Amino acid sequence: MIINVYSISIFFGVAFLLSIIQLVRKNRMQEKYSILWILMSAILLILSSSPFFINTIAAWLDIKNPPSLLFLFGLVYLLVYNLHVTVVISKQSEKITRLTQEIALSKMK
Repeated sequence: MIINVYSISIFFGVAFLLSIIQLVRKNRMQEKYSILWILMSAILLILSSSPFFINTIAAWLDIKNPPSLLFLFGLVYLLVYNLHVTVVISKQSEKITRLTQEIALSKMK
């Protein structure tokens, strides 16, 4: 068996997908946050299962080493996910501040 970037990527994609499903089953991760991770795993598996997709997209983007596209995809995904988590944290921070102020006002009465 030849071990290459594609087979390693498929292995990690399957392992990651199974771990996300396990986290959701044990209620350690909410479903709304797991959707993005499951989607990323599915895309990684699709891209890794057929080098044709990677080679075609790499040629279209003028990337000389097609497996590097997998790493570029992962980096872009993590940046987008980081932005998403930052927005969620900002909303939660505003809610916590508002609730703290409401509790302080209710204690003053």
